[in-house]
Amino acid sequence: MTAYNIAPGPDPAAQARTRAGLLAGFGAYGLWGLLPLYFVLLDPASPTEIVALRVLFSLVFCLLLLAVTRQLGPLGRALRAPRTLGALTLAGALIGVNWFLYTVATTTGNTLEASLGYFINPLVAVLLGVVVLHERMRPLQWAAIAVGFTAVVVMAVFYGQVPWLALGLAFSFGFYGLVKNLVGGSYPAIVTLTVETMALAPVAAWAVGALAADGRLTLGTEGPSHLLLLLASGVITAVPLILFGVAASRLPLSTVGMIQYLAPIMQFLIAVLVLGELMPFVRWVGFGFVWLAVLLLVLDAARAPRAHRA
Repeated sequence: MTAYNIAPGPDPAAQARTRAGLLAGFGAYGLWGLLPLYFVLLDPASPTEIVALRVLFSLVFCLLLLAVTRQLGPLGRALRAPRTLGALTLAGALIGVNWFLYTVATTTGNTLEASLGYFINPLVAVLLGVVVLHERMRPLQWAAIAVGFTAVVVMAVFYGQVPWLALGLAFSFGFYGLVKNLVGGSYPAIVTLTVETMALAPVAAWAVGALAADGRLTLGTEGPSHLLLLLASGVITAVPLILFGVAASRLPLSTVGMIQYLAPIMQFLIAVLVLGELMPFVRWVGFGFVWLAVLLLVLDAARAPRAHRA
């Protein structure tokens, strides 16, 4: 008799985890991609009010979620660890700056620049890995950095202005990711977000008070629909992050890295097709260089695992 070795079929449990991870990943980045439309609906609220209320309502939502899921213990441990608390306070400051710049961009007709910032962000992440973590860059990564730098120069020289909002978004989120990387995965995403919003809450409360004193607070003055939209900011902030946590725990990092481009692509399409932002030729050239840099990073990410196996 001849014995045949039958290769085992795919693991159903592993397939289910992958499907759940993909759905969560596309859900997270899809929601982040739709954020410009949400912020437009919040008019006439100012960027300061939007960000301040986003911080406060996110904190309330996160605390409720931690209580329901019985994760207040990890929150207590994070608050009692000085190093973790310091790192997450810094992360909170960085994400607060990022939220404010993004809100300014999307409420002042600069959603295209916001999408540019998130296309540039992976380049910043690679650069920070070299400068701060002393990682070695591969040739395609060097090429991507050079092309991305060319894009910024093209926009600054020929379009007439440095894309400060895009660079601010890219670097604030890049440093935020770096700090979170140094913290590691010791705590669930909802716990770290809670600590970060706790750190921002005093500043946010002061901002709300200052707006109210000046008569510029729209919370409760623009009708029930406006009130509900503002109250929803906590859920809209926390839910994509939770979905991202699910995706990151079920998918390879390279897969998550590919899905991340969904958000800026959606933001770009919304800016051009829905919000009617202009794309002069020089801006197309600048975006073209950035997209070429992104393509180089994608090719590098696809080649790296094969090179490692070889």
